[in-house]
Amino acid sequence: MRDHQRGDGLMDGNLPLELNAFVGRSAELARLARLLGSARLVTVTGAGGVGKSRLAARAAARCAPRDGVWRVELAPVRDPAFVDYALVEVLGLTDHTTRPPRETLLAHLAERQLLLVLDGFEHLVEACAELVGELLRQVPGLTVLAVGRRPLALTGERVFPLVPLGEDEAVELLLNRAAERGPAVADGPDLREVCRRLDGIPLAVELAAGRLRALSPRQLLDRLDDRFQLLTGGDRDALPRHRTLRLAIGWSHELCSPRERLLWSRLSVFAGQFDLEAVEYVCSGQGLKADDVLDVLTELLAQSVVAREETPAGTRYRMLDTVRAYGAEWLEATGDAARLRRRHRDWYLGLATWCELDWFSPRQAEVAARVEAELPNLRGALEHCLGEPEGTHLGQYLAGSLWFYWAGCGRLSEGRHWLEQVVRLDTGHEQSRLKALWVLGYVAILQGDTVPALAALQECREEAEHSGDRTAVAYAEHRAGCLALVSDDMERAEGLLESALDRYQEIGELNSNVLMGQVELAMTRAFQGDLPDAVRLCEDVRRVCEDHGERWTRGYALYVLAYAAWAEGDLPRARVLLSECLTGAHAFHDLLGSVLAVELLALVTVAQGDAAEAAVLQGAASRMWRSVGLPLFGSAYYDAPHELCEATARERLGDERYAECVAEGARLVREAAVSRALERTLDAVPSPRGRARHPTPAPELHEPAASRARKGEETAG
Repeated sequence: MRDHQRGDGLMDGNLPLELNAFVGRSAELARLARLLGSARLVTVTGAGGVGKSRLAARAAARCAPRDGVWRVELAPVRDPAFVDYALVEVLGLTDHTTRPPRETLLAHLAERQLLLVLDGFEHLVEACAELVGELLRQVPGLTVLAVGRRPLALTGERVFPLVPLGEDEAVELLLNRAAERGPAVADGPDLREVCRRLDGIPLAVELAAGRLRALSPRQLLDRLDDRFQLLTGGDRDALPRHRTLRLAIGWSHELCSPRERLLWSRLSVFAGQFDLEAVEYVCSGQGLKADDVLDVLTELLAQSVVAREETPAGTRYRMLDTVRAYGAEWLEATGDAARLRRRHRDWYLGLATWCELDWFSPRQAEVAARVEAELPNLRGALEHCLGEPEGTHLGQYLAGSLWFYWAGCGRLSEGRHWLEQVVRLDTGHEQSRLKALWVLGYVAILQGDTVPALAALQECREEAEHSGDRTAVAYAEHRAGCLALVSDDMERAEGLLESALDRYQEIGELNSNVLMGQVELAMTRAFQGDLPDAVRLCEDVRRVCEDHGERWTRGYALYVLAYAAWAEGDLPRARVLLSECLTGAHAFHDLLGSVLAVELLALVTVAQGDAAEAAVLQGAASRMWRSVGLPLFGSAYYDAPHELCEATARERLGDERYAECVAEGARLVREAAVSRALERTLDAVPSPRGRARHPTPAPELHEPAASRARKGEETAG
C-alpha cells in the first residue's frame, strides 16, 4: 500500500539504516516487545539520549499489525495545535473538506489494525495525551508506543523506564561506533573508565566515539575530568543522569573548535531536516564564511552532532533534539538568535518563491518533494512572521506563495489554517494580503465551503479594484468563476472565466493557474453541450503544458478530453486518457483529481460492458469523496455521469448485486482503489461495436490552479 511508504523511519516493518547497527539492549528489547503484545498503550521513558527512540524502533519492527507500523516524529512540532496535522501528514492522508484533522484521523483509522509510534512528545504532553486517549477509545485496532521523557498519564498506560547501558554494553557500543569512524580502538581500562564516567548513556558514548578519531582513550579520559569539572551544575533536584547527559553534551561541545561550536548553535534554528544550501545561507557570516560551512558541517557529522539522511528531496541533515536544544541555549547566550531566525525566515521565503515559480516547469515533482521535506521549516518561518509585527506581511506573502502546495498536494486544511490567520492582519502591504485572500477563497472552494470562499473573493476584488491591482482582480475574478462553476451557474461561470482569461492575457500572465482557468472554461462549455469547443480549449492547454513540462494542470485537461472521447464512443481512448490523468493526480496527492478520474473511469467501464467493476469503482470513489467534501460538489452537472453509470449498472446487475459491488469498492483504501482502476487499462474489456454518443454533462476537472507568475514570475504577492 502506498500509504505505508509515507512513514518517517518505521514503515510497515522497514527500519532506519541506523538500526542495522543496533548494539546491546537485548533483554530490554524482548521485554518491550512482549509488553506491546499485551497492552494498547506503552510509553518508553527516560533521559534524553538514553536510547529510547532506537529501542522503540527495534521493538516496533518485531510487530506485524495488518496495516503496518507508523512513526510520527513530534520533536519539530512546536504548536500543540499541529499534533493532529503531524499524524495526518505521516499517514499520507489527503482531506479537502472543512472537517478538523481529528475527524480525518478517526475516519481513516476506524477499521485499521496498526501500531503508532509517537516519538519526542514531551513538550506536547497535554495535546498528545488528549489525542491518544480519544484514538484508543474509538479505534479498537490501534496500539500506541509513545517515546518521551515522561508518561502520558492515561488509564491503562504501561510505562517502560529505560535506564543507561551496563558497562559491557556501553563498551561494545563505543567500540562499534569508533570502528565505523575508522580508528582501531581496543577494549581496555581507559575505555571502560570513559564509559563509566559517562554513566553508559548512549548519546554520550556515541559523542565520545566521535572524538576517538583524534584522541587516544587515555587522552579522552584526561579531558573528561576537566570537562565534567567545568560543566557541572544544572538543577539540584534534577536526576543525576539528566545532569550527566548535559555534561556529556557540554563536554562534546567544548571539544569542538570555535567554528564548530558556532555552527552547532546556529543549526539549532532549523526544525526537522535541512540541506547544505540552507545551512550555507542561514548560518554563514559574522565569524563563519560561507565557503567554510561545508568543512565545519563535515566535522560535526564526524562527531555525531549532526546526522545525514538520504530522502526523496536529496541529501539532508538532522540534529538530535537534545543536541539542537543545547545549541539553542548557546545561540541565545550569544545574543545572535534574532538575526539567525530572520535569516532562516528569509531563506524559506526565498525557497517558497522559487518553488512557486518552478511549479510551472518540468520540475513540478521535484518542487512537491522539496516543499514536503521543508514543511517543518516553512511552518517555523510562518510562525516567526506572525510573531514579528514588522514581518507579518511576509507571512501573508509566504502563505499565499504556497498556494500550489496547499491546493495541488493535498494540504488544504493546513493551508487554510495559515491563510485565515494572515488575512486577518492589516499590514499595510496590500499586494501580499490580496494574494492571501484569493488563495484563501480558492482553498475554501476546493473544500466545498462556498460562503467563506465568496466573502474572501469579494473582499479581494473590491480592494484590488480600489488599489488598481490588475493582477489580483484577475485572480479574484477567476476564482469567482470557479465558484460559479461548482455551484451550477454555468452562464455566470463562463462570463467570469472568459473575462479573467482576457485579463491574464492583458497583463502577460501564463502559468498553471491561467491554464486551469482555460480548463474550467472548457468544463462550462462541455456542461452546456459544446464538446467541440471544450476539446479545442483543452487541446490548447495540453500543448502549452507539454511545451513547459507542466503535468498537474495537464491532467485536468486530459480529464475533459477523456469525457469527450467517452461521449464520442471512443472508449479505449477515454480509458487511456483517464489512466494518465489518475496516475498524475495520485502522484501529486491530488485527491480531487484522483476521485474525478475514478468516477469517470466507472462510467467508461460500464460502457465497456463490465457493470460489476464499474460499481466497485463507484464504491471506491464514494469512500474517496469523504475526504474531499460534498460528493460531486452537490452539482447536478457533475452528478449526471455518476447517475448514468449507476442506473446502467443497476439495470444489468440488479439492486442487490450492485450494492454488493459498491460495498466491495468502499472497502478499498485509496492506494488499492487507484491501483485497481489503473490495472483495468492494461486489460480493458473490449469496447462494444460502434460509437454511441452519450449526451451527459461531464465531471469536472477543476482543482488546484491558482498561482502566480508573469511568464513564470510571481504575481499577486
